[in-house]
Amino acid sequence: MKNIITLLLFVLIPFSCFSQDTPKKGEEKSEMKPSKNDDGEWDLTVIDTQFDYFLNAVAKPMNQYSESYLKTKNTFLVTEWNSYYNSGKYRNIIESGIDYDPRENYGIKFEYKLYQVFAYVSWKYGLKMNGLSPSDATR
Repeated sequence: MKNIITLLLFVLIPFSCFSQDTPKKGEEKSEMKPSKNDDGEWDLTVIDTQFDYFLNAVAKPMNQYSESYLKTKNTFLVTEWNSYYNSGKYRNIIESGIDYDPRENYGIKFEYKLYQVFAYVSWKYGLKMNGLSPSDATR
């Protein structure tokens, strides 16, 4: 009897080491979506501790850009970003797509912050993005 219990333990222990998660059905797409804050303004949340440092110490100030310039650049950069995401290129850097509608009026603060996300990724990870102006890409 003692041998049977020991044998059962050795047989069942390897099964207890397998993952308990069930595989997901279908592909789950992760996207960054703009949202409105309590004041009704569009907002973008970046969860990276160095991003605030980048905005305050490295990035050009907001007053050096016009809203139309940022909107044009962001439209191009979002398309480039999403093509990298959909192709799986740079998957260690780009973890989600961006839901951005160029016809929407997001406001200059949002457009500036989104543009600086692309400049930040270029600055921190060295990712070359064709839509960034040369002075923003080399910071």
